[in-house]
Amino acid sequence: MKEIFNYINTISPLSVEIVKVLEPLFKLKKLKKNENFIKAGIVAQKIGFIETGIVRAFYRNEEGQEYNKHFFIGPCFIGAYSSLISGKTNQIIQQALTDCIVWEIDYECLTERYDKHPDLERMMRIYAEYQFVKKEQREVEIVLLNATKRYQIFKEEFPNIEQHIPQYHIASYLGITPTQLSRIRGELAKG
Repeated sequence: MKEIFNYINTISPLSVEIVKVLEPLFKLKKLKKNENFIKAGIVAQKIGFIETGIVRAFYRNEEGQEYNKHFFIGPCFIGAYSSLISGKTNQIIQQALTDCIVWEIDYECLTERYDKHPDLERMMRIYAEYQFVKKEQREVEIVLLNATKRYQIFKEEFPNIEQHIPQYHIASYLGITPTQLSRIRGELAKG
């Protein structure tokens, strides 16, 4: 559990007081490979902290086609943020790609402490702003960059992930086919 607060303090330091308040609220949840942290069609209530492991966020269309939106590698937070904020049903599934150690906390229980602990609210705001910037950068990359450049950025952002997850997940994240990814990897290997 120490990892949670070490990670949080890299975003924005929390007081010792709020750490003592929050620690007992986090519950350990071990996700097995392919197990979901959250499914589509439900209203999210929890936010999680991945201590170890890899989780993918994806959505599935009516024909069953899956589209990978993001990968989360511990240490980091996960959760259906749009659903948590809006109270509407979640559309993006979060699934463990490896066995994961996750600490979860009830989101409402967390936000109820904002008024008394402004350092907690500040940390969550800074984290949300950071995630917004990352999301915007990703949208620009998908539209403006070619597949080779997107793959190179992917490798920088997620070093060593390729040894742990299937190539078709990476291709989906890049918006290309597995065959295209294989071709790009071959061309880059040639130099």
